[in-house]
Amino acid sequence: MADNNLKELVSQGLSAMKAGSDVAAHATDEISNDARHPDLKAALEEGNRTSQEWARRIDQAMEQTGPGQQGDNKILEAHYEVSRLIRQQAPDDQSRDLGIVAAGQLALHYWIASFGTMASYLKAVGLDDAAEQMKKSADEAKQADQQHTELAEKLLAA
Repeated sequence: MADNNLKELVSQGLSAMKAGSDVAAHATDEISNDARHPDLKAALEEGNRTSQEWARRIDQAMEQTGPGQQGDNKILEAHYEVSRLIRQQAPDDQSRDLGIVAAGQLALHYWIASFGTMASYLKAVGLDDAAEQMKKSADEAKQADQQHTELAEKLLAA
């Protein structure tokens, strides 16, 4: 692949990730308000702080690659809509909280894939610092995914 084409792909990918961060930021308060279990609320607060750091890293990478074509992130928009429906249709607090955890893990898997792929692409175009920040974000998302699994097990045992 020509270097310019890969740089354009990187720029587009970062723009999509930026749009996804905006979707996540919008959804955070609504999801936190729907959560009932105190451990879930705490996990959501921590996740919000982490996602703000991810957004900062994405912005920094975009400064190095140039702005991509600003657009939507249809994947995370659809995911947010499904999450909203799960929360609205939950028959009780435990089901709602477990639905929030499951939806959160689906979102984390999106971020793991996005950050991992972008780390590889950034490295290929010689942006090693940005690549390292994306890898760090992917590692944090993997850790958060494990924490979500442990939280789900705790909620199921309650």
